Amino acid sequence: MKHNQNGAINILLVPFILAVLFLLAALGFGGWSYASRQDYKNNVDQKISAAVELAKQQESTQKDKQFAEAEKKPLKTYSGPQTSGSLIIKYPKTWSSYVDDTTVGSIPVDGYFYPGTVPSITAASSTFALRVQVLAQAYSDVLGNLAGQQQNGLITVDAYRLPNVPSVVGVIVNGQIEPNKTVSMVILPLRDKTIEISTQGDQFRSDFTNNILPNLTFSP
Repeated sequence: MKHNQNGAINILLVPFILAVLFLLAALGFGGWSYASRQDYKNNVDQKISAAVELAKQQESTQKDKQFAEAEKKPLKTYSGPQTSGSLIIKYPKTWSSYVDDTTVGSIPVDGYFYPGTVPSITAASSTFALRVQVLAQAYSDVLGNLAGQQQNGLITVDAYRLPNVPSVVGVIVNGQIEPNKTVSMVILPLRDKTIEISTQGDQFRSDFTNNILPNLTFSP
């Protein structure tokens, strides 16, 4: 009789142990799954938050750019003297200018333009959004002065016509016309004189291309 009781106990013990082990495994798997889901949820929340924040920043930056562009309009106008080709330049109203067009020397028109306040015109380190000069020098001589820089690969020179003065063929020069400065300059013949219009620095290239050159006129 005792033997039968031990056998029954042994038979019941095995399923019980298996059930306990299965329960422990199920609890372990459930805990791991829950922890994994929580970790995934937290990471997803962080990623979503980061994406939302980035989108807000991009939207804010885009709005700032649009506002800055809108603030430039309507463009202001500089009108040069008739003796220097009646040069007309339109530039953003957020820029300031300093133009000396009263001399009769080697540079009859000498202009500097910059957002806000024009920096020192005598400091070599100053850069300008726009430089405008009418030189009392023949066009061929001005181009000749750039030959060395072109041969050394410091600048590129290509033919150029202003949209509003297509009858005059000049050049557009890009590169290190000046030491340590990346310059884009349009050079145009004006009778016995030469017009130079340039921007210094890539940050003003868009205004130079989209606002200055398309609106520039003069009397050849």
